[in-house]
Amino acid sequence: MDAKSIGNTIAKLRKKNGMTQLALANKLDVSDKAVSKWESGQGYPDISVFPRLAALFGVSIDYLMLGEKKGIAIAGNMIVDIVKNIDSYPQLGMLSYVSDMSMAVGGCAPNTAINLVKIDRSIPVSAMGKVGTDDNGRYIISQLLRNGINVDGITYSQDEPTSFTDVMSMPSGERTFFNKKGANSEFAPADIDLDSLNCDLLHIGYILLLDQFDAEDEQYGTVMARFLHDVQAKGIKTSIDVVSDNNADYGKMIIPALKYCNYAIMNEIESCRIWNLDPRLEDGRLNFDNIKTAMANMIAAGVAEKVVIHSKEASFAMDAKTGEFVAVPSLKIPSEEIKGSVGAGDAFCAASLYAIYNNFSDRQLLEFASAAAACNLFAANSVDGMRTKNEIMKMEEQYGRLQL
Repeated sequence: MDAKSIGNTIAKLRKKNGMTQLALANKLDVSDKAVSKWESGQGYPDISVFPRLAALFGVSIDYLMLGEKKGIAIAGNMIVDIVKNIDSYPQLGMLSYVSDMSMAVGGCAPNTAINLVKIDRSIPVSAMGKVGTDDNGRYIISQLLRNGINVDGITYSQDEPTSFTDVMSMPSGERTFFNKKGANSEFAPADIDLDSLNCDLLHIGYILLLDQFDAEDEQYGTVMARFLHDVQAKGIKTSIDVVSDNNADYGKMIIPALKYCNYAIMNEIESCRIWNLDPRLEDGRLNFDNIKTAMANMIAAGVAEKVVIHSKEASFAMDAKTGEFVAVPSLKIPSEEIKGSVGAGDAFCAASLYAIYNNFSDRQLLEFASAAAACNLFAANSVDGMRTKNEIMKMEEQYGRLQL
């Protein structure tokens, strides 16, 4: 237990309830000097006193010991996904059939935020981004509110529509995206009030698909790098995600941001493209050496705590302090159970953030996040397949894992 943190919590609750240190001491049958000692961080109450303190202030014992959970803020792209299941991807000029279609939220902010609260509703989650003043924008807001997510940080564009993506999903689970940037192209640091941010961790994505954040900055390299620096200056940890874009200059857009990241979470293609490495061997298997090199390069470029990489076959973590590299194979999900893979990366990311927030070991993080990503395969859209923490933890026993 952290005596200083406990003392700050007791002092805050005491003042909130209009009590002096002497008044609190009298209610607990201890001296006012004992209360003063607790609040100054020089010690903490005997374990038998915690239940009485909790009852007196109307809070849980966990709250007294661990303090208030500020939670996780998810910022970035807000998109409406129009998912179209097709029988095959046609060659140019040829025909493919759409078997069914549906609408769902998409983009880093809605997907990751909703998946987080589905995993564990006890964590405060807020979403920040920009939408248009249209039906799609109202749809995104309604879905976030329905899941208990704070939407105070969402702003509205008066000129651009809410971003949307036509998602072409094939029976194999592979998919292709056609995106209208819309309001996402306007979303900028000025839309986020840093002084009112109340979170322990801020995750933002996707780099390469946020025009204002991807813009060049003379001092920091990119506007995103400056923004992450300013967030860290507020005592908030930072995390980033990236979108796969065949036409982007990965190194120019991503490397400046790494210096101001506590965590970097992305897929094997994105991580290797930063350094002009091939994530796969000629026979299509993962190139473990190149993936490991890409992760080490990201840490050398400034990622302070952890790099996490996911792929279809396996996921990887590297600790920035120790350099330890961990690899965990993906779950063996039967092809007949797969309905789609739209948003699997966001599902993996949400579970990774949950694991980071709850101090999982790197191996536990990868086992949990890869199972959460597998949940996404059971639904055609980005969020309907997610399960609770306890259900996710049982999936390995049910399906087993691939062999690396």
